[in-house]
This record gives sequence, structure tokens and C-alpha cells, in this order.
Amino acid sequence: MNSIVLKIEYDGTRYAGWQRQKNAESVQNTIEQALKSLTGLNLSVIGAGRTDAGVHALWQVAHSRLPKMINIPEEKLAKAINYYLPEDIRIIKSRVIDYQFHSTKDALAREYHYFIHLVDRPLLRHFSTLIKPKIDVSLLMESAKIFLGKKDFTTFSKLNKETKDYVCNVQLCQWSQIDSDRFNLLIKADRFVYGMVRGIVGAMIEVAREKIYMEEINSALEQKNRNFCCPMAPAKGLILTRVYYPEEIEPFRI
Repeated sequence: MNSIVLKIEYDGTRYAGWQRQKNAESVQNTIEQALKSLTGLNLSVIGAGRTDAGVHALWQVAHSRLPKMINIPEEKLAKAINYYLPEDIRIIKSRVIDYQFHSTKDALAREYHYFIHLVDRPLLRHFSTLIKPKIDVSLLMESAKIFLGKKDFTTFSKLNKETKDYVCNVQLCQWSQIDSDRFNLLIKADRFVYGMVRGIVGAMIEVAREKIYMEEINSALEQKNRNFCCPMAPAKGLILTRVYYPEEIEPFRI
């Protein structure tokens, strides 16, 4: 068996997330169906990050095992799969490798961006979240520091029966200003649990709206209690932008 590794970009607007589901269309299932159309085989595609419903990806990494009897030239693989995919999912790069790469288990870190805007902008509506009423930008910026480091993110996540623990090491968490009305959060961690980024962003927005204090966020982290009342930020502003691997097995070196 060879491993095929895919770098994938998708607009998650109309999908119920990455993960395969029984009664909803997912990105994973759509790619698996494309591979079946291409090879005639039922191949499982494993992604590095299980993005939620409505979340997008600029740099999702996935792998599958391909029997060696299926001989598709590496340089033609992405184009061949894309032929069977809808326009909102694209294989940007593809590799055929002879070692057992695992997109999830081999990953060192994932990186997300979350975008917000303060003035209604029609062209941003699918990829950024409109925030009303006016927020205190300095509080927004300052609140990001709370989430840095190795912490239990039970409070700021959704329950997932497959998740054994909710401890994640957040290596980067900072807001930057794009222009007068637009802001971007960069967050990088060794792993993310279900709903974590949206939970964190929702809490920071509530701080910026002066509805809660930063001290309350710190207390909520320690309590590990999902009853802490902060609405999750909408999915549409969230984009998976990078997956990091050890240099010696990085399939898409830049």
C-alpha cells in the first residue's frame, strides 16, 4: 500500500463539517466519493483536523491508503480527484509516498485564523463574522493572552464522547488589525478539541463588549464547566490555515 497525502482547500459553508455523517453532507464523505469515482474503491480519507459545520480550510491535510495496483502519476492525482469534486472543495497538492504517514497522529500543531469585521460588508459574509454593537478593541487584544499555555479547555468546548481529555497547549493566540474595520485572530496549538476556537472567540468578544470581565474567563477555565454562559462565535469566520509536521515527514514543504 502507498499513502496518498492531500492538501485540501474548501469553503465549508454548505457542509456539516469535515467528518463523515449519516444524514448530512460532509467534506470527508465528498472526497471519499470522488476517490471512489476515480478508482472504483471505497477508500477512507483521514483529515488532520475535524472542522465543525460551516468552518473553512485553506490548508487541511488528509491521507488515504492506495493499493499499488492503482497507478496514477503523482503529478496528475490532484487534477484527477478534482474532476469529481464540487467547486467548493479543491485538492491543491497531492503526494504519493511509500511510508506510513498519518495526517492526524503525525501532526505537531494546527493553526487557525478567525476573522471579524465591524461594518457590514457583503463580500465578507461567508468568511468573516460581523460584530455588533461596538467593541473595545484593546480589551479584545488583551483577552487573547488568557488562553496561552497548556490548559484544560473543557469550559470552552463542546462535549465529544471520543475525546479523552480537553488539555491543549496553545502556542500562539493573538489578534491583529487588518484595516479600520477588520480584525484577525491567529491561534496555534498542539491540538484543538471540538468547538474550542469558537468558544474562545465567543468569550473574547463578550469581554470586548464589556459583558464579562477577564477575571471571569480565568475562573471559568479553572472550573471546567460548560455552563459558563458565553455564546460560541459563528463558524463562518473560522479557517484552518496550516497543519505542522516534523520536518523529516512534512509532505508539503514550503
